[in-house]
Amino acid sequence: MQATEMTEFEEQWERWSEEAEEQVSQQFRLIDRIVERNQWKVIQAFQKHKVSDFHFAASTGYGYNDRGREVLDLVYADVFGAEAAIVRPHLVSGTHTISAALFGCLRPGDELLFVTGKPYDTLHKVIGKPGDGQGSLADWGVHTKIVPLLADGNVDWDGVAAAVTERTKVFAIQRSRGYDWRPSFTVDQIGDMVPRLKAMKPNGIVFVDNCYGEFTEYREPTEVGVDLIAGSLIKNPGGGLATSGGYIAGKSKLVELAAFRMTAPGIGGEVGAMLGTTRSIYQGLFLAPLLVGQAVKGSVFAASVFAKLGFETHPSWNGPRTDLIQAIRFTGAEPLIHFVQSIQKAAAVDAHVVPEPWDMPGYEHPVIMAAGTFIQGGSLELSADAPVREPYIAYMQGGLTYAHVKYAVKQALIEFRKRGYL
Repeated sequence: MQATEMTEFEEQWERWSEEAEEQVSQQFRLIDRIVERNQWKVIQAFQKHKVSDFHFAASTGYGYNDRGREVLDLVYADVFGAEAAIVRPHLVSGTHTISAALFGCLRPGDELLFVTGKPYDTLHKVIGKPGDGQGSLADWGVHTKIVPLLADGNVDWDGVAAAVTERTKVFAIQRSRGYDWRPSFTVDQIGDMVPRLKAMKPNGIVFVDNCYGEFTEYREPTEVGVDLIAGSLIKNPGGGLATSGGYIAGKSKLVELAAFRMTAPGIGGEVGAMLGTTRSIYQGLFLAPLLVGQAVKGSVFAASVFAKLGFETHPSWNGPRTDLIQAIRFTGAEPLIHFVQSIQKAAAVDAHVVPEPWDMPGYEHPVIMAAGTFIQGGSLELSADAPVREPYIAYMQGGLTYAHVKYAVKQALIEFRKRGYL
């Protein structure tokens, strides 16, 4: 843009951002209250288990009697209102963590029933196909059923009831929207699902993929009757400091079964050297409520600004929030790609890198990802990704500081102005 155009844009930007912040001020106050309550909950768990400096010491080899690791599990269990938890840097991603939880609960001949529609793309290989030879659930004789959501984004309860059989063992719920233009499921909604599922199958296990949702609300799914949850430490609960890892929390027996899958039967969570990661995992958990609040504020701000400029956003700026993800719909592939590239340009790390769509393992369409992060793949940090397919929706998430998200929105609008999208 020429100097005069840039000056004009700066004036417009100031007006847009001030109007947006005034519009969302009530939402920001609500987010601050959620941050406070979750921060207090974390502190109280630390205090209850007498967390001390010696708990941060590194362990090696087998990691037997690593008291810091043992107390970390107890702290996570209390924070999530669960009977037990395992928290390990050895869980390499959310997909790995979810896989450990599902393989721990399911046995050959069992059925896994997804009640919230098709799960996130990276789980498709975990589900697999019979005889695929990759060690998937299907390869081990676990049958999976998926009940699509209704057109309004709600659970198809008639479809779920029709899908339940004697073999049904696990009901799976994905809390976040994934790559769908639908609302994510709130904790209250999940709490309403539990008794309906238990009525169909009293011994059924209700499992929730909790990725992107931690600390966005006052409660977690395990506080409303869910049997087992799983998530990634390089998302919300790692607080931007955990360099790797995942957590599984819920009923003690189910957590133990997941631990046997994570390591080996008979070993479970009794071993596992933390290799110097313990301090960052503790400190990340301490910071997580605040930083999740910063990210959610950024998403609310972005929704307000883009809606004012005529773009479709989901959730809306005043819609309920239960995860970090802000979806924005564009008119075609080019603005979608340029938006994601603008998020990369706004990063503090790798801002000079230009992401391009590519066939990423585990995904069914070319995907473009912006991730200028300190932790590789750390999506509590500001990132954005999109499958390059109709209806051309970008999914922005994270932001360790609200100011960073605001800056990124500005950079995206500068790019759009240059290319005539505004």
